[in-house]
Amino acid sequence: MKKIVLSLFIAAALVSVSCKKAETDGSKDTVEAAVTADGVVYKANTTSSVINWGGSKPGGKHVGTVNLQDGEFTVKDNKIVTGKFTINMSTITVTDLKPDDGKEDLEAHLKGTGDKADQDHFFNIKKYPTGFFVIRRIEEENGKTVVYGALSIKDVTKAVNFPADIKVTDNEVSLESDTLVLNRTYWHINHASKSLFDDLKDKFIHDEIQVKINVKATK
Repeated sequence: MKKIVLSLFIAAALVSVSCKKAETDGSKDTVEAAVTADGVVYKANTTSSVINWGGSKPGGKHVGTVNLQDGEFTVKDNKIVTGKFTINMSTITVTDLKPDDGKEDLEAHLKGTGDKADQDHFFNIKKYPTGFFVIRRIEEENGKTVVYGALSIKDVTKAVNFPADIKVTDNEVSLESDTLVLNRTYWHINHASKSLFDDLKDKFIHDEIQVKINVKATK
């Protein structure tokens, strides 16, 4: 079984020269806190919204998806002013493997529901069934729309930002991010990290994961 890390918000083309590396810091802002703002609320469509992810190791790579549990944008003057989203970690899916060809084993390993459930290698969904993302602000920078927010995975919250294509109409809001690169160890997803363990030789998994977010919401 190939053991490859997922991530988020979590995911996606694998590392691309066009990827913008997401900036993170040690922000302790809690993403569970209520986001308050005047405006019109658009509810996320959890069927048409998806987070694509990708991860790799020497000689191998995997891609997949994870879904939202719920979420919403608040819009004022045709612009998003805030947003908050719950990520359903139990929906982690590997899309490049077929059933009975390692797909189920890798998904169970990522979720922490397989034979290594007591080792907390990846997302440990029994203890951490959801992740959270909050949009703090959106700014125009150098001709691009940049989303600033906070991502919480495994009860660890970090600030992230990424360019995105955002469209707002009277009935719908859509947000499609650029492919962003996240260091999984910032959220304590440490399994087989060469930066943390020095005895892995070529049996390591790259710390960087690729995530692409596509959210659609309606009134």
